Amino acid sequence: MTINKKVILTCAVTGENQYNQTHPNFPITPQQIADAALEAEQAGASSVHLHVRDPETGAGSRDPDLFLDMATRVRDNGVKAVMNITCGGGAMFYPDPEDESRAGPGTDVVSAEERYKHIEMCMPEVCSLDVTTQNQQDGTKAYVYLNTEYTLRKMARRFQELGVKPEIEVFAPGDILLANQMLSEGLFDAPPSYQIVMGTRWGLPATAETLIYMKSLLPENAVWAAFGIARQQMPIVAQATLLGGNVRVGLEDNLYLSRGVFATNGQLVERAKTIIECLGYEVATPDEAREMLGLSK
Repeated sequence: MTINKKVILTCAVTGENQYNQTHPNFPITPQQIADAALEAEQAGASSVHLHVRDPETGAGSRDPDLFLDMATRVRDNGVKAVMNITCGGGAMFYPDPEDESRAGPGTDVVSAEERYKHIEMCMPEVCSLDVTTQNQQDGTKAYVYLNTEYTLRKMARRFQELGVKPEIEVFAPGDILLANQMLSEGLFDAPPSYQIVMGTRWGLPATAETLIYMKSLLPENAVWAAFGIARQQMPIVAQATLLGGNVRVGLEDNLYLSRGVFATNGQLVERAKTIIECLGYEVATPDEAREMLGLSK
């Protein structure tokens, strides 16, 4: 696996989990998210990773019409960064604490067709595919993030038909092994793109040792990236860059520039860009990122 001197810098501008509602610049509406994508690109982002939120409540949403509105506004803003839209919704199982065989309030588990409907409508260049099933937590609420092999294979086949490249998000060593198996079945076009998620509750520790091990499991031809949650965001930028990978920052994963100081997406991108350049690497332009990912321009 070769070491890249160009680094794809992705900005995940909003996410769908709970957030600190006192944050003065958190993007919620489709226009705010589109403007955040433009801000990230102007700060140096090669790619933008996008979710949508309910404009009234700020809660995460998988409403296809909101996604289409947001994607249209991103394009109307003239954003040239690679558009990467989440496909992670519709997989949250909140067990009833009185009887865990039953779904409790907040459960949202739907068919593969429902999960990728907005991708069919928006047709981004890249969409995320979470190859994992694990215990997770949103604020104080614990849930099971449920992505079965059947659903993952069905989604991967549909992405191939659409010509949308999946970004394979992995949260544990076994996730990479499953993704590698799907790759051997021809479900991912070359080069496969892996995103290593670090620092979530009950997920991978955001350490250099963990990242080195996860990298060792990747296919030889993989394009890969890693990111850390909260205070681990910038340390993982440095670690992933030094190991030849790509990186991700943004308000989805971290709200702060320093302790107690709220960040903007642009500020987080600028800081990551500085780290990358100080280490002797360069941030890929959007078109360079497309070439690295095997996308058509």
